[in-house]
Amino acid sequence: MNFLRGVMGGQSAGPQPSGAETIQKLCDRVASSTLLEDRRDAVRALKSLSKKYRMEVGMQAMDHLINILQTDRSDSEILGYALDTLYNIICNDEDEEQDESEDEAAQKQADDLGAKFTEAFIQEHEHITLLLTLLEEFDFHVRWPGVKLLTALLKSQCVQVQSIILVSPMGVSRLMDLLADSREVIRNDGLLLLQQLTKGNAAIQKIVAFENAFERLLDIITEEGSSDGGIVVEDCLLLLLNLLKNNSSNQNFFKEGSFIQRMRPWFEVGDDNSGWSAQKVTNLHLMLQLVRVMVSPVNSPGATASCQKSMFQCGLLQQLCTILMATGVPADILTETINTVSEVIRGSQVNQDYFASVNAPSNPPRPAIVVLLMSMVNDRQPFVLRCAVLYCFQCFLYKNQKGQGEIVATLLPSTIDANCISAGQLLCGGLFSADSLSNWCAAVALAHALQDNLTQKEQLLRVQLATSLGKPPVSLLQQCTNILSQGDKISRRGSKVQTRVGLLMLLCTWINNCPIAVTHFLHNQENVPFLTAQISENLGEDERLVQGLCALLLGICIYYNDNSLENYTKEKLKQLIEKRIGKENFVEKLGFITKHELYSRAAQKPQPVFPSPEQMLFDHEFTKLVKELEGVITKAVHKSSEEEKKEEEVKKTLEQHDNIVTQYKELIREQDAKIQELKEQMASMTSQNEEMQTTMVQQLSQIQQHKDQYNILKLKLGKENQSQANSLQGDGSQVNGMQTEEVAQLREEMEELRSQHALLQTQLSDKEAVINTLRSKGSQPTEGATGGSDNTELLKELELLRSQVQSQSSEISQLKTDNQDLLRRAETGSSDTSASGDGSNMAELESRLAAQTSETERLKEEVRGLTEGRVQLEQQAASATSSVAILQREKAKLQTDLQESKKEQDDLLMLLADQDQKILSLKERLKELGETVDDEDDLDSRDQTDEDDEEEDEDEDKD
Repeated sequence: MNFLRGVMGGQSAGPQPSGAETIQKLCDRVASSTLLEDRRDAVRALKSLSKKYRMEVGMQAMDHLINILQTDRSDSEILGYALDTLYNIICNDEDEEQDESEDEAAQKQADDLGAKFTEAFIQEHEHITLLLTLLEEFDFHVRWPGVKLLTALLKSQCVQVQSIILVSPMGVSRLMDLLADSREVIRNDGLLLLQQLTKGNAAIQKIVAFENAFERLLDIITEEGSSDGGIVVEDCLLLLLNLLKNNSSNQNFFKEGSFIQRMRPWFEVGDDNSGWSAQKVTNLHLMLQLVRVMVSPVNSPGATASCQKSMFQCGLLQQLCTILMATGVPADILTETINTVSEVIRGSQVNQDYFASVNAPSNPPRPAIVVLLMSMVNDRQPFVLRCAVLYCFQCFLYKNQKGQGEIVATLLPSTIDANCISAGQLLCGGLFSADSLSNWCAAVALAHALQDNLTQKEQLLRVQLATSLGKPPVSLLQQCTNILSQGDKISRRGSKVQTRVGLLMLLCTWINNCPIAVTHFLHNQENVPFLTAQISENLGEDERLVQGLCALLLGICIYYNDNSLENYTKEKLKQLIEKRIGKENFVEKLGFITKHELYSRAAQKPQPVFPSPEQMLFDHEFTKLVKELEGVITKAVHKSSEEEKKEEEVKKTLEQHDNIVTQYKELIREQDAKIQELKEQMASMTSQNEEMQTTMVQQLSQIQQHKDQYNILKLKLGKENQSQANSLQGDGSQVNGMQTEEVAQLREEMEELRSQHALLQTQLSDKEAVINTLRSKGSQPTEGATGGSDNTELLKELELLRSQVQSQSSEISQLKTDNQDLLRRAETGSSDTSASGDGSNMAELESRLAAQTSETERLKEEVRGLTEGRVQLEQQAASATSSVAILQREKAKLQTDLQESKKEQDDLLMLLADQDQKILSLKERLKELGETVDDEDDLDSRDQTDEDDEEEDEDEDKD
């Protein structure tokens, strides 16, 4: 104890021991003392010496301190001293202030010392497990030093410690309990620990997320005051960024858990936005970054679209637009808000439409797009803000053909409003301003308005610009080429490379996949010589990029050339390249684009991020275009005319095949519709047939019953006649007495036969009604082969009915003969008076039976006539169907020819307009040179041209 007093207390007499000797004695006491109090005092002394003698304590005392953690678990005080001592020898934070005056070598040595002690500590994985177990202790003096020590270990050897914690049972779950600690110091240091734990480890990030981390962190942010909170909010946001960045599983879990909706209150700002604290700016900046992580372009398209939809539905996008248009917002927050809004609307039609409807709070109100473009073309605005506005405009037009059309429409003569500033006017102003950065930004923005939109490329050809008073207007395409040629002269004296690169990117995007724009570009006689001159010259390093872009532009003119201009066909342009430049030299110059150091940087991500304005040369979408066209242009230049002809033939063949496939698809659709309709008809006819079959079965059963009754009556009559004959032979005296009874009986039987005959007559009338129904069906026209099959089934049913009618007629005839036999028998066995009365009745019955027989024959003839009429109708329907198909094909062909003629006429009118413009310019030039020009001929020719145009218009109206 006296030794400890000497170390901890005042000075003692005699020579003082060195630090290493003191540490050695303390370590011996820790290892050998049996009393807990002695060991606690020794560990306390080691803690006091650990900062000054870091190496000595770490080398000699680490094992003893770990042993203390394992054996003295019951004493929280000694555990706390041991953990603090280990933290001091492993952590480098305490040395930073002391080493500020030292050189870099000393600082590096201190860092290496911490890494060395960390490796020694984690060499045994049980040490980390022991530390995780100690974190379960609620005692402040144990838990807090344990959190700091584990954080220091993660800072020093992050990957190794992460792997140990990941395989430790319930390791991550124990650390997540720190966020629920009521003591803010431990909770806040727990946030720092989880930040280090989740860096770059997707597996741990998923475990932490599924341990309800999002709910807890958002609760802490709300409790601390959201964006107005302190550094704890910043730590929570940093941890959220670690969990969500580049982790699609956690992003989906965050969205599905409805946590995006809880982010909306973060961005509620008041009217007075002055005097923001530095911490609030930092917090809001991290919140905006968190929103961008959820909708980043590097995420999968489906996940991004889902998050964009949720942000619009919960009002988050609306809140961001409010910040965007608010006043007094710090510049860096405004810049980050613009970038965030850009990615929230990128590729989402609903969000883009909403952004287009946002107006700035000005008088009069202006669209937010116009206000942002005013900042982009203003050279007094910060560079990062101008880049953010350009990115916002690009995202607004990304996959948004509606927005592209609205932007281009502001440049067309019919939609220009002189009283208000439009987006098109701002872009043209920036394109032709003296600031090269404004030129580049406006050119790239206008190129995005034409991206993958053939209609707008053709519409932009109509734009005319007034250059100066007294001179005719020129097209936007011509003005861009004029600036290029002028910029070439200026660039030889100064730096205008950025302007020329922007204009060349605009022209390449404009004429790409647009043969009409290529024709307009080649129609200017100065463009091709200018491009060949630029490519063939040997210029410096800065001009190589311009040469490559000129080569790309000339290659597009070759690849998308429709050979409409005789002087600049594909073959002639290739011959010009071979003579003036050389094919190999042309391909080499074309390769300068992708070899440029700034090309790969721009190709990485859509957002334009540049360290300085001078390095702002490439656009992300343009790099995709270069990658797509470089190979095909190289092949097109090296390809011979025969190969091109073969390729054109193959293309035509493929187009024909595509047309044939399209026609077959349409035919199949029509046939499917007809088949469906015929199936429905067949189902209805089948049900009707089943009903008729049921009726037939019932009638057949009734006929069978009548046959049975008739046979019974026939047997009765036979027996009675036999008994009457026997009685006449045996006793002739009784004949006269019996005649009256037999006649009465015969009359009763005759009445019964009459009733049966009436029943058969009603059945025949029912059959006649069925035949009339079938006759009405047969009179309807049918189409196609399926209709023919239905008619065949109907004819079969008619034949079946005809056979049944014939069988019933035969039965009626049989009944007639039987009745006649009965009549003969009645005449032989009855008296004269009764015979005369019954004879008249039998004659009436015979006449009725004859009438029914004639009616049956008439029905048979009508069935035959209906069958023949049906066959004729089928033949007429088949011939009419073939005639309609032929007429439809002729009509489609005539419509196609008419559309092609109209398109050719429009192209010729455009070329004639350009030719007139050129003639006017040449006459003006001749006048300037002093030559006399006959204006009357010009006027006559114009009048004649106008008359021809009017005649053509009248012919078209007549057609």
